[in-house]
Amino acid sequence: MQNRSRNLSRGILFTDFYQLTMAQLYFRMGLQDEPVQFDCFFRTLPDYGSHCAGFCVNAGMETLLEWMKGAAFGEAEISALSGLTGKKGTPLFGPDFLGWLREEGNFREISITAVPEGRAVFPDLPLAVVRGPLAVAQLLESPLLNHLNFQTLIATKAARIRRAAGERLLIDFGMRRAQGWGANAAARAALIGGADFTSNTGASLDLGFPPKGTHAHSMVQYFLARGKGELEAFRSYAEVYPDDCLLLVDTIDTLASGVPNAIRVFEELKKKGHKPLGIRLDSGDLAHLAVESARLLDRAGFEDVSIVLSNQLDEARIRRIDERIAQEAPGRGVDSGRLIGRLAFGVGTSLITSQGCGALDGVYKLTAVREGDEWRPAFKISETPDKTINPGEKRAWRVYGPDGQTAGDLLSRSGEDPRQENELTLRHPVDPRRVMVLKRGEISAIEPLLEPVLEDGRPVKELPSIEEIRRTRRADLERLPGGVKKIFDPDPYPVFLTDKLWRLKRELLSTYRHSR
Repeated sequence: MQNRSRNLSRGILFTDFYQLTMAQLYFRMGLQDEPVQFDCFFRTLPDYGSHCAGFCVNAGMETLLEWMKGAAFGEAEISALSGLTGKKGTPLFGPDFLGWLREEGNFREISITAVPEGRAVFPDLPLAVVRGPLAVAQLLESPLLNHLNFQTLIATKAARIRRAAGERLLIDFGMRRAQGWGANAAARAALIGGADFTSNTGASLDLGFPPKGTHAHSMVQYFLARGKGELEAFRSYAEVYPDDCLLLVDTIDTLASGVPNAIRVFEELKKKGHKPLGIRLDSGDLAHLAVESARLLDRAGFEDVSIVLSNQLDEARIRRIDERIAQEAPGRGVDSGRLIGRLAFGVGTSLITSQGCGALDGVYKLTAVREGDEWRPAFKISETPDKTINPGEKRAWRVYGPDGQTAGDLLSRSGEDPRQENELTLRHPVDPRRVMVLKRGEISAIEPLLEPVLEDGRPVKELPSIEEIRRTRRADLERLPGGVKKIFDPDPYPVFLTDKLWRLKRELLSTYRHSR
């Protein structure tokens, strides 16, 4: 039973139970094949308490599509569902519905348009638009949100840490603190968001990256327990990895033992014609220890070896470490700029769990239904105005100002093309008082954001590599205004509605309220 459960959890039953109960209801009502459209978007940016994100980095579509390829109701799934009963012992799912699942419960008729992975995304912007038969499109909700919400969240955290690290080496060390098999998806998202490498060996190799890592404290501890010393542990490591020697120096005493012993081993390597890589600091006052370690290494002639910092790092702590070093290093005879430039970072828990904000509030909402040849807008009203959805068929655009930087995003009705307009009226999605008018001369470009990904279950084009996605991220972030990219107190980024979409939303709001 346990083995069967584990296998079922990876396939099409990787979904919330209510998706199945709704699918059966649609089947009973004869609605299962009705064409519908769902939009996936998030409502708010990740909030880390003392610092809020100014943007997100889109990620997760490729792994969703990979899951969809193999997701179907086979005998194991049908057998498991047929054994489920209600309170009175009657089967929850009828044999006719289960037969329909076996024949039609797959994603062969699903089409998806989406914002490409790696692009900067913002609240209310559709990350993905799903079209297909009602019951099957409903079944896709939970796995789609699982893949896109999680990877977008981790890619965003990685991008923020990358902002703090600048061009310095950044490695994901988070596998041991990740949520089960989610470590693989998180490693992928970390690479998209800005990590140079990950310590997750399998994920690295799957994605075409060399895994990175050194050694743990346990290696030094073992040598100590066998009556040997830290120096002997370091020598043994250097003997096995003479050209990849990076030593963890804080098992005993960083400055009195670890760094001096590392220097001895580096000198021995140098005499043999090898170049040591550096040291790693994993505990204590990292800024102070980095300054003092650099002073010792410089004095010994190892000014160019790296100093890798790890242990509970995040974007805020990296910034504080840089500030402390800039203040303290000159007084210890260390070039602060040079030291800051030689630092590298291994970031674990805070990256792989998006510590401080554990979830992206992405949602999957019905926005249109088809009647004959026409798509009619679907609408949802909420007591919270921000939760009232933007209805109907839509297109998403990115608007660029005269300087080439993004001025904001724009949602329009499907028949609109703002590139053909001489003047754009941009409206806030909720507040009717907030209106902006842009003349053609104030716009350098308007770019469509949604691209076809899947058409009737078949991929539209070859998906980009991780490196291509990373280039997309870098290009997108370069065009964002500096204030939006700030780690602390970023400027808000506007997502507007065209006048036509805003009026449709207001009309539906009035109609729905009067129809109660």
